[in-house]
Amino acid sequence: MSPAAQVGDRHSSSCWTLLEAAFHTVNMASLSPSSRLNKVVRQQYMSLPQGKKCQVTYIWIDGSGEGLRSKMRTLDAEPTTVTDIPEWNFDGSSTYQAEGSNSDMYLIPVCMFRDPFTLDPNKLVLCEVFKYNRSPAETNHRASCNEVMEEVKEHHLWFGMEQEYTLLGIDGHPFSWPPNGYPAPQGPYYCGVGADNAYGRDIVECHYKACLYAGIKIGGTNAEVMPSQWEFQVGPCEGIEMGDHLWVARFLLHRVCEDFGVVATLDPKPKEGNWNGAGCHTNISTKQMREQGGLQYIKQAIDKLSKKHKEHISVYDPHGGKDNMRRLTGLHETASINDFSAGVAHRGASIRIPRQVGQEEKGYFEDRRPSANCDPYAVTKAIAHTCLLSSEEEEEES
Repeated sequence: MSPAAQVGDRHSSSCWTLLEAAFHTVNMASLSPSSRLNKVVRQQYMSLPQGKKCQVTYIWIDGSGEGLRSKMRTLDAEPTTVTDIPEWNFDGSSTYQAEGSNSDMYLIPVCMFRDPFTLDPNKLVLCEVFKYNRSPAETNHRASCNEVMEEVKEHHLWFGMEQEYTLLGIDGHPFSWPPNGYPAPQGPYYCGVGADNAYGRDIVECHYKACLYAGIKIGGTNAEVMPSQWEFQVGPCEGIEMGDHLWVARFLLHRVCEDFGVVATLDPKPKEGNWNGAGCHTNISTKQMREQGGLQYIKQAIDKLSKKHKEHISVYDPHGGKDNMRRLTGLHETASINDFSAGVAHRGASIRIPRQVGQEEKGYFEDRRPSANCDPYAVTKAIAHTCLLSSEEEEEES
C-alpha cells in the first residue's frame, strides 16, 4: 500500500471513529445524567442491613390528575396490613393542590405493596389525598369511585385495563428514533422482535418483574404499533382494586424508567402524523356477563353506554375530552370522538366485543375510548354507574 493510501486509510478510519463517537454522544445525550451514576456503588449501600426498621414509600396523585408524587419514612416495624401505616401529610402548594397559606394535605394509606426497589421488608403504599377539612382533594377520584363500587359489589364487576405508553429521551424525542428523522413506517413493530423493531425491551421486562414482585395484578405486556410504544395489562381486578393496581403499576413504570434514564409518557398522541396514539382500553365483565347467556347483559350494558357517550368522553381523559380529540379521529384503530359504535372484533369501534365472546355468548366487552393518561378511578366509576346504576329515566334525560 502506498504512503498516500495509508494516510487516506488512517484518515477514513479516524473519520469513522469520530462519527461513531458523535452518534454515541447524540444518543446518550437523551438519557438523564443520573442514570449514568455508578450502580455498583449504589448496590453496596442498598445491601446494608436495616435491622427491624421498615422503609415505607407513600405514593399519591398530584393536582394535575396525572402526575405521581412520593416520599419515604421509617417505621419501627414491618406493617402487616395497610392499617398499620400511619397517616401523613405533605405540602400541597408544591403539588398544585393547595395555597401556601393553607398548604398541609393529608395522606391516607389505602393499599400496600412490596417495594421492588428497596426490597423486603420495605413497602409501597398508595394514598388518598384529603384537604385540611378532611374532604377529598379535587383530583382524588378514588373516594367517589369507591362509593359506587360498594353499591354494585353484588355484581362482582371485573375490570382489565391495557395501559399503552411511549418511551422518550429526556429531550422529548421518542427513544431510539433517529435524532433528526423518523423510523420506517408502522408495520413491523407491533409484537416485534429484533433490534430494528423493538426499542427499550430491557425497560419493559424490568417493569414487568417489578410489578410481579410488588404484587400488582399484571397480566402481560407487548410492543405496540408505533416504535418505542409499549403496553402492559393489569387485571382482572374487582371494583376499586382496578384503579389501585394501575396507579401503582404506573408509579413502578416511571421509577424503572428513571433508573434507565428515559421517560415514559402517557400522552394519548405523542407524535402527530401517521402514527398510532396511546389508549387505555378497558375490559368490563359482571358475574352475569361471565355466565351462560351473558351476551344479552353485555348488549344491555353497551346500549346504556351508547346513551351516555358524551358524558363518558368528558371523563375518559384528565382534560374533559381535549386529549382524546387528538387521538380518537377514526384513524389508527380508533373510532371518532363524535360517534358511538360497537362491533364484534372491530378495533375501529368505540366498544369491541371479542370474537370469542360473540361465539360463546358470554364473557366481557372492551371500551376502547379511555386515553392512556386517563384516571382509572374516573373511568371505572363512570362505567359502573352507567351500566349498573343508571335508570331509564336518567338515560332519557341525557
